[in-house]
Amino acid sequence: MAELPALFTSEDPEVVALREGLREIIDPEIGMNIIELGLIREFDIQPDQTNVTMILTTPFCPYGPAMIESTRKKAEEITGRPSTVEMGIEMWDPEMMEDGSGGDWGLF
Repeated sequence: MAELPALFTSEDPEVVALREGLREIIDPEIGMNIIELGLIREFDIQPDQTNVTMILTTPFCPYGPAMIESTRKKAEEITGRPSTVEMGIEMWDPEMMEDGSGGDWGLF
């Protein structure tokens, strides 16, 4: 199992609120949220803005632009700060999924 980014284990109230709020963003092809899938790799919540690092399940995901924009808007809504979404360089792997999430796919 891949090591979870700190955003999955942090108990900081702002991180928890952002993590839980981003569960509303669903990958339409897979039908799972971006937190379960492990697509959100990092948050950087600053006093004047929020930066989110995200990856996609495939570089050619047809819903990628819409999911990225939905993520940015949701982060802005939750934190009350201007938000950006940067694309990470990692390749997505099913082991990045939250514990237990892959069971729906028969992966784990």
